[in-house]
Amino acid sequence: MLDIEENAHAIVVDWGTTSLRAYLVTRKGFVLAEKETESGGIQFITNGRFEESLMEAVGGWLDRIGKIPVIALGMVTSRNGWVEVPYASCPADAQTLAKGTMRRTLPNGSDLILLPGLTDPAASPFPDVMRGEETQIVGFGLADDITLVLPGTHSKWARVADGAIASFQTFVTGELYALLTKHSFIARSAGGAVDGAANWDVFNRGARLVAESRTPVLLSQLFSARTGMLAGELRAQDIRDYVSGLIIAHEFAQARERGWFVSGDHIGIVGNDGLNERYARVAPLFGLSAAQGADDVVILGALEIASNL
Repeated sequence: MLDIEENAHAIVVDWGTTSLRAYLVTRKGFVLAEKETESGGIQFITNGRFEESLMEAVGGWLDRIGKIPVIALGMVTSRNGWVEVPYASCPADAQTLAKGTMRRTLPNGSDLILLPGLTDPAASPFPDVMRGEETQIVGFGLADDITLVLPGTHSKWARVADGAIASFQTFVTGELYALLTKHSFIARSAGGAVDGAANWDVFNRGARLVAESRTPVLLSQLFSARTGMLAGELRAQDIRDYVSGLIIAHEFAQARERGWFVSGDHIGIVGNDGLNERYARVAPLFGLSAAQGADDVVILGALEIASNL
């Protein structure tokens, strides 16, 4: 086991709206220790107590190790976060993102490096934005030209070309799923809490309905969650997985329509929030092969950006 004091190089803080994840890492990105605070997301920070909240999470490591860089990314650098760091613009590589960082000094003298988000000024009808996903893309790698999908509340499709993030587009798939399964006829039909075990047959059924449709129609096909139950073809406890398959497949259909891929392409699936398997199951239905990014891409990306300072 590696000695923490001897091998600790930096702390990477993935600080989003709902949670704070902190990783004490070596120079090569090996995780020596990690913490997650579900109530540490920026939506829970009151009276501007960002520095105090950060020190509560990582102060013990800093007390033990001394001054090491703390690299923060995600919504903490948004307009609603601690310090609003302006977006870098596409096309962007690690050096471009490094130029957009902002710095502060923590109470123990450690350098706090705040990473920028990314904007695609060519997106239509308005410039698109991301915060945190660009770091994951850098960690996945910019050497090969490839289309990546980053599942999440606001899923991203991004194109890596010529060693940079060239463009991207957002799909609000995860947020739509949450709204449908909490505040709609689907929520009433689905009943109680989810037990956590996916019914892949039902998920695949929903995804295939979309993939095999010549012209997928989301607003009509969503109602099949209701009619399927009335016909005795869907059980109440399976409706959420059916709807998940439907709307993820619609994301793929719309991404195809917008030119993010054609059948026969190889794409990457980047993320670590439990959605990767769902996207990997849908990809072959659209003629795609897919490589999944490692769980540590956000760490590797943060270290790569910081190394260019």
